[in-house]
Formats: sequence, C-alpha cells, structure tokens
Amino acid sequence: MSLRPRTLSLMTWRSKFPEEPSWSLGGTAASEKRPPWRSPSENIFLHIVDLSLPKSVWKFVENFKQEHTLNVLINNAGCMVNKRELTEDGLEKNFATNTLGVYVLTTALIPVLEKEHDPRVITVSSGGMLVQKLNTDDPQSERTAFDGTMVYAQNKRQQVVLTERWARAHPAIHFSCMHPGWVDTPGVRLSMPGFHARLGARLRSEAQGADTVLWLALAPAATAQPSGCFFQGDFLS
Repeated sequence: MSLRPRTLSLMTWRSKFPEEPSWSLGGTAASEKRPPWRSPSENIFLHIVDLSLPKSVWKFVENFKQEHTLNVLINNAGCMVNKRELTEDGLEKNFATNTLGVYVLTTALIPVLEKEHDPRVITVSSGGMLVQKLNTDDPQSERTAFDGTMVYAQNKRQQVVLTERWARAHPAIHFSCMHPGWVDTPGVRLSMPGFHARLGARLRSEAQGADTVLWLALAPAATAQPSGCFFQGDFLS
C-alpha cells in the first residue's frame, strides 16, 4: 500500500512552527496569520485550525472544499484537559475538541467524501471509552466532580456512538473507529504519568500505534468489515 502520488492534508491546532519545516515530503503550511510555506513537491498541506471552535472548523471546510477532494478522513486530533476549561463559546474544552469538533468536521466533509470512490472515515478513539457508558444527560460533564481522564473517556465513547450513527446514515462511506493500543506518546506521558510509569516498556511505539489506522485507511480488506465497527489497535499484530 502506498500513499504516493496522493495529496495529504494535515490539520493541527498548533500555531507555532519553524519558519521552514524540514519535511522530506514537502508541502504547504498555511494559517490566517502567515503566508503558506511551499516546497517543490507541493503534495502536503498543513492547515492550522482550532478544532474546539465550530466556526473555525466550518471556515476551514468551506475553504478546503473549494480546492481539494477527499478520499479518507482520519480524525486523530484531541486533548485531555485535566481541569475544567471553557472555550470562547462557553463549551467545555475536551467536549468541544474531541466530540463537537469531530462531529462538525466530519459532518461538513461528508458531501465532499461522497463524491469520491471508496471514501472512508476513521476516528481514533481510545480503549478508555470501555469504562464509560454514553451519558446523554450530561455530555459536557457539568453535573459531577470534574475528572479529566473520565471526561476524555466519555468523549471517546461519544465518538464511537457518532461513528455508528454515521455508518447507518451514510452507507456510501465506510466508517470505522479504533483504539491504537496503549502507545508511548507525549500525550500519555503528560496526561497520565502514573499509567505511563506502570506500563513502561510494554507501551507500543508510535509506529505500532499507527498500524491499524493506516490499515483502515488504505487496505482493500478493511472495507470488507461492516461499516461502523470499533477496532482494537493491536489486532493486526
């Protein structure tokens, strides 16, 4: 399986990057505050978008669909904020980013995906969702003592439910949700230091953590699986 000569678009919430990113594949980095950085190959585009702000996501989609097609959408951006923090729209930051942002982005891009052959949407959830039932009465965790880890787990359960609903509503697109396994990432080290210390060398590498999401995005066999399923990250091992 190969991405070349595909075009790759990356979304990130970060606003600070080196003036000239040293990417071997090249591409375009753009934000509202700086002109795009270009390389000769021009097959990678970097879009700086705050996923916690619905208006920012809508604006990105409106611009994106004027210039790009889309075959595969991978929802991977997320956060685990351990203290209650509200966005400028008054939304709890984890919910706004992990659930609402993913919902707005995916829903807005469905018409773009439906124009292509073999379109797919993969949402990177977490095994943490297994400790949470869907709480429809308190989606922003406002009625209980705030626990960032449990809020994150609830968000990941919400993503699984959204994936199941999208799969039923849009049969022309193959939807899947997955847990990458417990991976040694900066996010795990910073957000769950005790968990990271206990598992240590048993954590998966970042490359191993990407295996299932890439299989779901690229392998013909992936679409033989029912749309809307949840995949455990190490099932390919």
